Amino acid sequence: MYAFLLTRGRRSKKTGPRRWQFLGMLTHLRHYREMQIDVRGITRSVWIFEFRVLTDFDSVAPDFDAQLMADLISEQERTNPVTDDDSVVEGVPSSVLIEEANTDPIELERVRQRMLSLKPDRFEHLIRDILIWSGFCNVCVTKYSQDGGIDVYASAGRQMWPIRDLLVQLQAKRWLHTVGRKEVAELRGSLLPNSRGALVTTSQFSRAAIKEAVELGKNPIVLVDGFEFARIVAHSGIGVS
Repeated sequence: MYAFLLTRGRRSKKTGPRRWQFLGMLTHLRHYREMQIDVRGITRSVWIFEFRVLTDFDSVAPDFDAQLMADLISEQERTNPVTDDDSVVEGVPSSVLIEEANTDPIELERVRQRMLSLKPDRFEHLIRDILIWSGFCNVCVTKYSQDGGIDVYASAGRQMWPIRDLLVQLQAKRWLHTVGRKEVAELRGSLLPNSRGALVTTSQFSRAAIKEAVELGKNPIVLVDGFEFARIVAHSGIGVS
């Protein structure tokens, strides 16, 4: 598949074919179903397709594109493989979300979309605000881009008496695409001894990521996907802007 970006309007006659910018070739990574809101504000079930964009070249000769694509896919699978489990995304049915939170799924999706529009550092501060609202103390956002894989530190508050003072280290992923096993494993490797890790995202987790988070003999990682975090934010009353 060829990938192009539309840089100017279709009605621009002066531009002609030059309104298309070549991005590269696409390979399919995974696909899954989720709930979104259309332009009329109505909830709908949609299929999301994720692709890897191969940008190792500026042009492709059609006579050789099949062989070029085969070589590129082979190289990508060798250097950055996607397992069968990573190609499967665990979703939460909207009915479950409604039952758990008694929250309009349209409002949940609106909250999630607003979180996606935040800058990455602002998303980290939103997580900080939610942690404070939840009763955590000593909450600290690390310096952006120099965090060593940890974005937010927090300690369990006194009302959480069985785990009081437990250090929790969180990583924020303001992503559209799926969080996989690699990200979970890398977070675990960044944790301090005797701390717990959590990964908060605006997207979803692959089956391999969920399996990695609860692997026996390893420090468990708490996973919070976009819809669960949107439910928490909506319940807190903390605005997202």
